[in-house]
Amino acid sequence: MKLVAVLFGLIVGLVGAKGPAHAAMVLTSPDVKNGRAIALTYVHAQCGGQNISPEVSWSGAPAGAKSFALTVIDLDVKPDQFSHWIVVDLPPATTSVPRGAAGLPLPGKVVANNFGEAAYGGPCPPKGSGAHHYQFTIWALPNATTAVAPDEKARAVREALGKIAIDKASFTPTYGR
Repeated sequence: MKLVAVLFGLIVGLVGAKGPAHAAMVLTSPDVKNGRAIALTYVHAQCGGQNISPEVSWSGAPAGAKSFALTVIDLDVKPDQFSHWIVVDLPPATTSVPRGAAGLPLPGKVVANNFGEAAYGGPCPPKGSGAHHYQFTIWALPNATTAVAPDEKARAVREALGKIAIDKASFTPTYGR
C-alpha cells in the first residue's frame, strides 16, 4: 500500500512539474449571446438595422499570442460562407473590442468583408432563408501581423486562420427574417 502511495505521489509531482495547464480562451459579449437572436441594433442597415458592431471581450489567451484576429462568419451561406467582420493584427494586450468599434488599438485593422466594406457588416440574410448562424471567433495568433486579402472567401479565411492559430474561442448567435 505504501508503494502505491509513493508512486501516486511521484506521478502527481511529475504532472505538476509541467506547470499549470493553459486555461481555454473564452469569448463573450454583453450584446449578442450564443444561440440567441441578434437584436436589430447589430443588423445591417439593408435589413432594417443600425449596423453597430457589438462589444466583444476575451480572456484566457495563451502566453505565446503575438496578435489576435476577430471574425464574424455566416455559416449558412453556401458554398463558401460569408464574412461580416474581419479584424486582424490586434495587439497581444488587447482583450476587447468596444461596441461601435470606431477606433481599434493599432496596428489593428479591419479587412474588407464579403459586403466589400472594410467595416462591420451586420446580419442580412435573404428573406425566407430561415435563421442563419453567425460565428464570432477570436483567434490567438503566433505572428504580430496576418495577411488576409480583401473580400477573401469566408471559408478560406477560417481555414487559413485555423491552420496558424494557437488557440481560439467562438460563440454563435442567430438571425433570420
